[in-house]
Amino acid sequence: MFPSLAHRPWHVFCRVSLQHRSSLSQWSHRFPRGWQIGGTHSLWLSLPDSRVASLGLTKVQYYSTSGDGKDGPPKSKSTDSPSAERVATGAAKVTTNPSGLTKVEAIQVKVRAVLKKREYGAKYTKNNFITAVRAMNEFCLKPSDLEQLRKIRRRSPHDDTEAFTVFLRSDVEAKAVDVWGSNEALDRERNLRKEVEREYQENIFRNQQLLKEYKDFWGNTKPRSGKRATFLQGPGKVVMVAICINGLNFFFKLLAWVYTGSASMFSEAIHSLADTCNQALLALGISQSVRNPDAIHPYGFSNMRYIASLISGVGIFMMGAGLSWYHGIMGLLHPEPIESLLWAYCILAGSLVSEGATLLVAINEIKKSAHKHGTSFYEYVMQSRDPSTNVVLLEDAAAVLGVIIASGCMGLTSLTGNPYYDSLGSLGVGTLLGAVSAFLIYTNTEALLGRSIQPEQVQKLTEFLENDPAVRAIHDVKATDMGLSKVRFKAEVDFDGRVVTRSYLEKQDIDQILNDIQQVKTPEELENFMLKHGENIIDTLGAEVDRLEKELKQRNPEVRHVDLEIL
Repeated sequence: MFPSLAHRPWHVFCRVSLQHRSSLSQWSHRFPRGWQIGGTHSLWLSLPDSRVASLGLTKVQYYSTSGDGKDGPPKSKSTDSPSAERVATGAAKVTTNPSGLTKVEAIQVKVRAVLKKREYGAKYTKNNFITAVRAMNEFCLKPSDLEQLRKIRRRSPHDDTEAFTVFLRSDVEAKAVDVWGSNEALDRERNLRKEVEREYQENIFRNQQLLKEYKDFWGNTKPRSGKRATFLQGPGKVVMVAICINGLNFFFKLLAWVYTGSASMFSEAIHSLADTCNQALLALGISQSVRNPDAIHPYGFSNMRYIASLISGVGIFMMGAGLSWYHGIMGLLHPEPIESLLWAYCILAGSLVSEGATLLVAINEIKKSAHKHGTSFYEYVMQSRDPSTNVVLLEDAAAVLGVIIASGCMGLTSLTGNPYYDSLGSLGVGTLLGAVSAFLIYTNTEALLGRSIQPEQVQKLTEFLENDPAVRAIHDVKATDMGLSKVRFKAEVDFDGRVVTRSYLEKQDIDQILNDIQQVKTPEELENFMLKHGENIIDTLGAEVDRLEKELKQRNPEVRHVDLEIL
């Protein structure tokens, strides 16, 4: 019946032009004047048989919003509605009545409307927001210039403030061009300010040097720093006690070695010297670890304790173990008679008492910390949660064992008169120091590489998030120990869009939204309505992320940094 419909490609819109030998003005008011985009439309063309003597369908034209002529017929998923082909070939029913008149009952055309896709390009900053500080720094503006621009209140990314004011980047760029006259003048001003900033930094460095010289000449009158309190409790206290005792032990052991010439005594003197230097390095690491974060180190300096402990382990291996092995081997190759060992025994006994006292202080501190974190003494040491105290513990334990080894080997030398036993004692102390240094290097390296926290703690954090109604699932969970009982938590979160949307609607006037929906008549009005509420829903989703991060930190004080990424 309609051969032209069977061979033409389908498009989004079609227009049927009917020609009749009578004037179309008689029934032109029955045709729609235009088409509207915004959904699926049905077009019915009906002609009364009383006005049509004979009807001929002569031309069918097709139009597409895309303009490429490749759009196919709209596919309907419903089995009840006729397909596009059926609508074209079977929806128009032509009958002939006894009087010879031809009747076209109806033609149905279904249209699927879509919005035209917008091309934003590789760089699109028209809708970007910018803070007042960035606007003044990057575009060389003054606060008075920003007062004339549109102000927008947004959620603050910081915990201490709820909201802050931002500006549209396009407004700021236009204002900068208006203030400076052109983009070239703005670039010249930026370069000039960079030069001034460089000179300012140089002056700061010069002034710091002058201030240091002034303090050195007149004395430093700066109030006591809060860092000193760090060395009066906890690991700092243990380290300071160890420095004092090991320094005294080194002095007396050195005198004993000069008096007796014992290789074992020399190894013990070197051992105490290595302990003193390493613990001074630990004290430096502790003082640096309590520094506040800055722009270059946004996560702080807590890893300085691990770095100091790692260097300490390397120092023990090179200075302690290396010199002890060297002196022991030289004693075996070139044995020499040993003088009276009485004073050496007395100094070793005093060293045993002092090293034992420092060891007890370190053990008590680790027990307190392990109980506080809910772990055993062994787990706390193996995980190196407090590297400074661990170093003192292991060094003093090695010192006590080293004193016992040195005393035993010197006693065998006194009884037998064979100096080889004394050299073997030096090798034994060196081996002990090598084992301690290897353990410290391994544990601190693991900590610096970003070690995960315990699986039970990870499960606890994950269950807290999964129990929230706004969360459907948690993926790719990473929880790393940053040192000093600080944890960084990261996870991919699959949010429930229905719960987030309902949370947004609970804060809105439903009657007003319904009224806005009823006012939507055109595609432009529909787009504006969806953009308005879509942006608000995204803000609600961001507020949900902030709420989860805040609650996670409150319930788990060890979690200092939380990164929840929306899946």
